[in-house]
Amino acid sequence: MTIRPMNCLSRFDADMLSVMNLEQLQSFVEVARIGHFTRAAAHLHLAQPSLSRQISTLESDLGAELFHRARGNITLTDAGESLLPLAKRMLADAETVRHEMQELAGLRKGRVRIGATPTLCLSLVPDVVTAFHAAYPGIDLHLTEQGSRGLLEELAGGTLDLALIVTDEDRSAQTSSLQRIPLLTEELVVVTAASGDRLSGRISLTLAELATLPQITYHQSYDLREATTQAFASAGLRPNIILEGSEMDAVLRCVERGLGVAVVPAMVLLDRPALRSIRLESPALSRTISLARRSDVSVTKAAKAMQRIIMDTAHTLAGSSDSMCSLYGAG
Repeated sequence: MTIRPMNCLSRFDADMLSVMNLEQLQSFVEVARIGHFTRAAAHLHLAQPSLSRQISTLESDLGAELFHRARGNITLTDAGESLLPLAKRMLADAETVRHEMQELAGLRKGRVRIGATPTLCLSLVPDVVTAFHAAYPGIDLHLTEQGSRGLLEELAGGTLDLALIVTDEDRSAQTSSLQRIPLLTEELVVVTAASGDRLSGRISLTLAELATLPQITYHQSYDLREATTQAFASAGLRPNIILEGSEMDAVLRCVERGLGVAVVPAMVLLDRPALRSIRLESPALSRTISLARRSDVSVTKAAKAMQRIIMDTAHTLAGSSDSMCSLYGAG
């Protein structure tokens, strides 16, 4: 199969790239990943001379060396560094085409690769996955959990079909190849233990009051950590952080045991009877949840079905989160 890309973002032009086939691309990516020809050949179930010939032919056709070859140390040249992200994306796109062909059977087969931030994996995603699996049990689901920035990188690289991210329009510019569809705006609230807490009579807190309370926060990789840190900094406040948790569930369990308070998205409180929410004011904080996808490739039938279920689920959750979520008007 010969690939002729529509857009080329590297130093290689379309005529040069048209000589490559999927097998050559896969071999190149494996050698780059492993850094060793013999081990890469074993992983690909190829004879080492066959793999070497593939790489040599590719280099000859492109007119550029892709690897620095030294005993026990195979590294990418500048040309190889330029080719690697494009090769990964072309392989991912070819895999997407294969799965799209499977979907011609009427969504009885196929795959959807979805990514989401850690907080959304605790609130929106479980309901989405449950509804999708009930409607399309033959479709394979692959879920990736990480921060919004990493999810957008994977989406651009072709390893995700859809991503549920947190967007900040002031800091997150729209790129030509990625489309963001705002789903809903969610209020950030302070959570505390539901019983035996000194804040039992409070229904709201200012940011200044919150700064004086023992606070449990999240790892630096969390979008939510960055948002609250910026809010305190803008107000000239320093929060009283007593514990940093690596996972959202660990943070919530510590709050349930009365160790401190935490700032969380409103939807996280669903099915958490041991927690009580207190509204933030002066200022109120919120975040926008968006669905991101690539705009330069066609969306598979399975991904379109997933997108519909995501939007329906967001609508349902917005109506059940104690009026702390509002639909953004996504169509």
